[in-house]
Amino acid sequence: MIWENEPIGSGDLVKLCEKEMNWGKSTTYTVLKKLCEKGIFKNENTIVSSIIKKNKYYSQQSIKFVEDTFGGSLPKFLTAFISGKKLSKQQAEELKKLIDEYKEVE
Repeated sequence: MIWENEPIGSGDLVKLCEKEMNWGKSTTYTVLKKLCEKGIFKNENTIVSSIIKKNKYYSQQSIKFVEDTFGGSLPKFLTAFISGKKLSKQQAEELKKLIDEYKEVE
């Protein structure tokens, strides 16, 4: 919610969290404090904004997941992800294009 509404006053964030998630004031401030301690958001002069943009945060979380779950092996992750599924021709072409785009040059 912060990413979609930033910068947002902390009081307005409390109201938004109460409306959208039924959170009380203390819950909102507790979660906000933890997210600020993790360096994701900041709350300066009662204005809440991000330190890390949403797409970068999710990218970092994805990398951490692959490292923690698949020993950092992208092929193992992809194998598990598509296991039992068939890729459409378009999906396969998109993956090939991505691989070519990010492949190390020898």
